[in-house]
Amino acid sequence: MTDPAPGDKPDTLPRPQRRLLARLFNARTQPVVVNEHEFLTFQQAKRYLLSLEPDAREAAYQAMKKQG
Repeated sequence: MTDPAPGDKPDTLPRPQRRLLARLFNARTQPVVVNEHEFLTFQQAKRYLLSLEPDAREAAYQAMKKQG
């Protein structure tokens, strides 16, 4: 397995982040709000995080984690 080039965005989140987000969004009834976006499911949150640059992704992940 090769590491992505420095400018490339990875296709997946690191495993610890995926696991925490899956637990956070399991049977969620109140949305998590980050950067004026609402997320009710793990898949919505994952797609959003993967669309961001690495620094913005980490900041959004931390914001989701705090709301959990």
